[in-house]
Amino acid sequence: MTEYGRGPGSEPWHPEDPLYGDQGWGGQQQPYPQQAQYGQDQYGQGQLGQDQYAQDQYGQGSYAQDQYGQGGQQGYGQQYQPQHQQPQQYSEPQYGNQSYGGQQGYPGQGYDTPGYPAQQYDTGWETGQAAMPYGATPADPYGGQNPDLYGTPEAYPPPQPPSRRQGPPEPVIDWEAEPEEEERHPFFTGENGADDDDYDDDPSDDGSSRGGRDRRGGKGQKSKKGKNGIACLVVALVLAGGVGGIGYFGYQFWQGQFGAAPDYAGDGSGEVQIEIPKGAGGYEIGNILKREGVVKSVDAFVSAQGKNPNGIKIQAGVYTLRREMSAESAVTMMLDPASQANFVIPEGKRNVWVYEQIDKKLDLKAGTTQGAAKANVNDLGLPDWAKNHKDVKDPLEGFLFPASYPVAKGAKPEDVLRKMVSRSNAEFAKYDLEAKAKQLGVESPWELISIASLVQAEGTSHDDFRKMAEVVYNRLKPSNPQTYGKLEFDSTYNYIKNQSKIDLTLEELRKYDNLYNTYYYKGLPPGPIGNPGNEALKGVVNPTSDGWYYFISLDGKTSKFTKTNAEHQKLVNEFNKSRKN
Repeated sequence: MTEYGRGPGSEPWHPEDPLYGDQGWGGQQQPYPQQAQYGQDQYGQGQLGQDQYAQDQYGQGSYAQDQYGQGGQQGYGQQYQPQHQQPQQYSEPQYGNQSYGGQQGYPGQGYDTPGYPAQQYDTGWETGQAAMPYGATPADPYGGQNPDLYGTPEAYPPPQPPSRRQGPPEPVIDWEAEPEEEERHPFFTGENGADDDDYDDDPSDDGSSRGGRDRRGGKGQKSKKGKNGIACLVVALVLAGGVGGIGYFGYQFWQGQFGAAPDYAGDGSGEVQIEIPKGAGGYEIGNILKREGVVKSVDAFVSAQGKNPNGIKIQAGVYTLRREMSAESAVTMMLDPASQANFVIPEGKRNVWVYEQIDKKLDLKAGTTQGAAKANVNDLGLPDWAKNHKDVKDPLEGFLFPASYPVAKGAKPEDVLRKMVSRSNAEFAKYDLEAKAKQLGVESPWELISIASLVQAEGTSHDDFRKMAEVVYNRLKPSNPQTYGKLEFDSTYNYIKNQSKIDLTLEELRKYDNLYNTYYYKGLPPGPIGNPGNEALKGVVNPTSDGWYYFISLDGKTSKFTKTNAEHQKLVNEFNKSRKN
């Protein structure tokens, strides 16, 4: 037998059992053991396939048939002696949930104690009490061996069916009693268990009641009020800080969306050089100016540029501006050519002149840029066909392309030269010089650049370049009957002498032994003699074919071309006569 009768024993469930009560409630109690042996479940449905064993008051099992007409088995502890057959009682067979009283699998089955008649237990609800006639004294399932659990005042009350059970009684509220003080957080009440200031300082106190707090008056009440004030002050400061933060960020948002951009006033002071890269837009220019301290904000510059009708004409280059100037003044100054500090190389200028000007722009010692060019010639980006030529005075000659370059103070000379060489490569690529060299009967693009430098130096107008280029090609021909393979250009002599004279005698020209002197040596000089521009290049790759061999400029502005030496001498005499007058 297990605890509280959950095993096969005959002890009823104890009231303290966690399953005591509604567990397994199967319906209403059967008040009479003499009822039909076919008990109903909680839905009133008959139990299927189960034999009921009802015992009479003498403990003899009465025979009952199940709903299929089969005879039931007699109760435990009794030999079955069929005396008479009870009439069969049938409840309408239903299919549903069954209720089980007692042990599962034997609904309503009685349990006997050795030496006592077997008792039938009610299958209606789980009390474990034996079935008995209505109004009769409850039978002792223990045969007097154990006391009645429900017959004494100290006993547990008898279990009630679920329909009669009641919940715990509701508490009685005394509305006249003083309401209990609401529990609040110590931060707002000002209470602190370790704070001695809350104790009552009554001199008559002997210290025995120090463990308590004075919650209703005296110094403890003052301390409590003081802490309440501090708490309120803290909350107020937090709220004020939150409101202030919201206001600050709100103002910043309003300024960013609707307010005017920060800007300086006036024309500024001092000087600063600003380099604007190629392709830079308004915001990029504004960032450069702000970083150098010219304008106060990018938005102010962009706004001023948009308001100026010529604002979009600001180009790449170097500008001399002032610090802390208004955005409007900055835009106006950048549109003034006088403020542009770009370094411009005119067409036909030699490298010697370019080096000197770079030194001046960068405040460098004379000769610094020329030395940097010589030391870094192989690292400046020259094309392969421009390298390793013999007897060349300056390998960079002809590759410092005439254009405007941003050269700001603080830049390195080799970086400036690298930009110029890069620009030359980009311009030369437009003419497909390698294909043109083969077509025009020269060895490589190097010769075309040399011819372009001669044309640039001797020509007086852009209209002359095509004819001037034809003169060069005709004199280079082996069958040249006029000059016999010599170019005889004064510009080549002036280049090697680093001068630009026009009053030169034939005796002086023809006796100077130098590879660059085309009066002394046949063919082209070792390399270019200056930096040709686009118009000269166009004339070189697309020369005329009219048979020109000679040219001369009478006024220094235009040139006249002839095909024979006799025609040329007439023009020379005319020129010499004009000079005497």
